[in-house]
Amino acid sequence: MSFSVIDHTNSKRVRVIKLNETDLDKLIFPFKKHSILSLEYKPFSRFSLAKSLDEVFQNKLSIKLSEILNDRNTGTAIVEPDIKNGKFDKDFLVKLSTGLAHLIGNPNFDSMTGKYYARFYVKHQDSSDSYLRKAYTNLDLHTDGTYVKEKTDWLIMTKMEEQNVSGGESVILHLDDWEHLEDLSNDPVGQQDFVWGSPKSKNVDYKVEHPVFSKDKNGKPIISYIDQFPEPKNMKQGLFLQKLSDSLEQSKNKISFPLPVGSTIFSNNYFWLHGRKAFKEHSGLSRELLRIRGTFFN
Repeated sequence: MSFSVIDHTNSKRVRVIKLNETDLDKLIFPFKKHSILSLEYKPFSRFSLAKSLDEVFQNKLSIKLSEILNDRNTGTAIVEPDIKNGKFDKDFLVKLSTGLAHLIGNPNFDSMTGKYYARFYVKHQDSSDSYLRKAYTNLDLHTDGTYVKEKTDWLIMTKMEEQNVSGGESVILHLDDWEHLEDLSNDPVGQQDFVWGSPKSKNVDYKVEHPVFSKDKNGKPIISYIDQFPEPKNMKQGLFLQKLSDSLEQSKNKISFPLPVGSTIFSNNYFWLHGRKAFKEHSGLSRELLRIRGTFFN
């Protein structure tokens, strides 16, 4: 296969897939067949695009991604395309992320944007109702999809561009490396149903109930949690969430690293938590991100 797969410098659980410029050049023509609008309006066109992507890599990229994401010992891939020469624009990155997603599953509808993906900025000034865009506050460790009815098996986050950025490193934690997993996943409170809501910007007009911890098909703990959205019903639930939040943020096994522009983090959403460090203040700070989340093919 023409792509390379190596361990991340900070963790053997994280696999880095490098796509070279020569192969990316082969994608320019088939990607031009699909406009961004056609990808948004015609779901079948996304699968055609994904097939073109896989064929450039001898149909081995889909196999490798599925292998990494479904393996509890790994579960995160960072896809690093060689785009340094500037000929690959942001539309190309949207299409590449779309192709990667459709190699392993179906994206969920993203209520925040009304599309199968979301693009959003983190900037110096912000008036949003979510930590997602608060540049100078840590985005604490969490999983996605806690407040929606749909399953969220995996998450893609692509860094589209950034300007005047210092700090803001990605932070991730594998559930099995968390020092307090056994204690808190076995706590009866963590297995109770919690109410989960969301701020207005998410455009979700209902609430859901589910526990923080449950078990996968092999009996291992999985987690569904974000600090901003649970609505504790009583003192026990409130204190449990505080203990959970503190122990996650204090973990010595968090992995922190800068994500290169154009690169994509692709993670299993059940046993990896993700977050972001605060940025250093700058009046011209700007980072654009693309998010896709969804379910694995059956």
